[in-house]
Amino acid sequence: MTAPAASAAATDAAALDAYSRTVAGVAEQVAPSVANLRVTRPSRAGRVPAGAGSGVVLTPDGFLLTNAHVVAGRARQGRAAFVDGREFGFEVVGRDPFSDLAVLRAEARDLVPATLGESETLRVGQLVVAIGNPHGFASSVTAGVVSALGRSLPARAGDTVRIIDDVIQTDAALNPGNSGGALVDSLGRVVGISTAVAGVGLGLAVPISAATRAIVGALMTDGRVRRAYLGIAGGPRPLPPAARVREGRGDAVEVAEVVDGSPADRAGVRSEDLLLELDGLPIASVADLQRLMVAERIGRRLALRILRAGRPLDLDIVPGELEEGQRDRGAGRPRR
Repeated sequence: MTAPAASAAATDAAALDAYSRTVAGVAEQVAPSVANLRVTRPSRAGRVPAGAGSGVVLTPDGFLLTNAHVVAGRARQGRAAFVDGREFGFEVVGRDPFSDLAVLRAEARDLVPATLGESETLRVGQLVVAIGNPHGFASSVTAGVVSALGRSLPARAGDTVRIIDDVIQTDAALNPGNSGGALVDSLGRVVGISTAVAGVGLGLAVPISAATRAIVGALMTDGRVRRAYLGIAGGPRPLPPAARVREGRGDAVEVAEVVDGSPADRAGVRSEDLLLELDGLPIASVADLQRLMVAERIGRRLALRILRAGRPLDLDIVPGELEEGQRDRGAGRPRR
């Protein structure tokens, strides 16, 4: 082997060793903080298996974070097993199907909490490691990269659909049972909660961000997340040329349907109205409207600016509270 070839081979070996050391180090650091969840539900014969998944330790005294779909329906209890051989019972503290997050409380006092990171700092191509329990194989580790950022994922509760924003896409292999597990950066910080397998080499994770931290805090303290509700079905729509110039942007949200008796119905919103602003803030997309539907706006009289038949119109609207399983009508578009 020539000297340049030997040097290149040594460089490749060193790079592989560095990569392996990083993945192995992350696995050793985070694996004690990832639980193998076995979920049960009540039946006439007692408690029976209702599914499995993974969970991430939030606090030493037993709070765990997982996906809402892992503990859906009547699955309110189960067992959490850890790599050190310990196993504890758990109960569901609260679940939020609209973010696909849930908080559990295990009967433990000395767990190893994971370090939460910030998904906002991620870059496409960055190394990430997924740790979970696919198909019941405890503490499995796969590695890959951040394939894309800013993906959207629909989340449903009953007939109500909301969009989970800023979802992380990765090619780290995910399989059934990884749900609720940790997506970790090279420093061992949990930047996402694995939530879905969208295809071969295409996994999705709910980001750890300021918004999800607020959801987790609400679930830990109140057992639920409160959101405002207007009662419309809608989608994106380009503004007419004159309105585009006047508003200084190109898009709004067109109302496809208004739910009878809803806050939007009482405010006088009609199908084909274009929503421009709510509470003084611009609405250029469904995601913009969704981000405004926070608990602080429930029951408050807000200014709603719309475009109807080409003319701007100001309405007053008082959002209600979105309830899980609340009946919206219409199909094919996200409801807010």
